[in-house]
Amino acid sequence: MIAHGFTGDLDRPHVRRAARAFARYGAVVTFSFRGHGSSGGRSTVGDREVLDLAAAVAWARGLGHARVTTVGFSMGGSVVLRHAALYGPGSGAGDAGDAGEGSGAARTDAVISVSAPARWYYRGTAPMRRLHWLVMRRTGRLVGRYGLRTRIHHRDWDPVPLSPVAAAGRIAPVPLLIVHGDRDAYFPLDHPRTLAAAAGDHGELWLEPGMGHAENAAPDALLDRMARWALAQAG
Repeated sequence: MIAHGFTGDLDRPHVRRAARAFARYGAVVTFSFRGHGSSGGRSTVGDREVLDLAAAVAWARGLGHARVTTVGFSMGGSVVLRHAALYGPGSGAGDAGDAGEGSGAARTDAVISVSAPARWYYRGTAPMRRLHWLVMRRTGRLVGRYGLRTRIHHRDWDPVPLSPVAAAGRIAPVPLLIVHGDRDAYFPLDHPRTLAAAAGDHGELWLEPGMGHAENAAPDALLDRMARWALAQAG
């Protein structure tokens, strides 16, 4: 199950490339988050998107897939962390009842989070300051709609969703792989290290030399390694 990054969608070349790489190892489901590409609604930049992922996982299980690994990139990386925390063993109903009835079908068996933030509202790099302009300003949202095929909701989060680092600490016993490039221009290395520390013994951290940010930067060899890791969790 591939959860793309902000301004991505299932038809983007980098998402399709990742899907082709993973398809060499098993069935792959791709989808577009709300507000992205051909999907309806408006993006909440990682908040309500957890419901989109839960619906996609439940759909995949309805097709007969007994084991599901969620793989998220950037915004999708934060979504797969929170999804696993909210829909995992003993998680109850999730945020404000978001998991709802049938949440067991939406559970994940393993999680791979790539290029994800550890905390919300991070503005410590120039790309993240540009992203905040895109999300928070009316002009930026117009650029998102007409230039990036991404329709962004104008409302602030209320309440603020569970942070990625808090989610990472609640995923156990579901295995978690955190992947991050040492040349990521969006989130420096304290982000993946913080996530790995929160995950404890159930988390594994790969710091990739020379890799930048998210799907575009992930080489085919890394995608193959990630797929093999997912298969190993099923053994």
